[in-house]
Amino acid sequence: MGRMQCKGKGKGISVTTLPYKRKAPKWVTMTPSAVTELIVKMAKKGLMPSQIGVILRDHHGIPQVNFLTGCKILRLLKKNGFH
Repeated sequence: MGRMQCKGKGKGISVTTLPYKRKAPKWVTMTPSAVTELIVKMAKKGLMPSQIGVILRDHHGIPQVNFLTGCKILRLLKKNGFH
């Protein structure tokens, strides 16, 4: 019913919002340097930044690289000589 009677797309605000706290969760045990090494290793294999983010989320349990390292994946790649 929300979609039919709404002027916009009918999706709630939770679709596009990030968590309010801008820190890495306490249960993430990896250090920022280890995450950066993983990102560089995956980029050498030829993966795109979006694919790297999905792998980090699904296999390594890192919800947001930006919260942990302070930089986005693309900026980390640019620092390390990719792109």
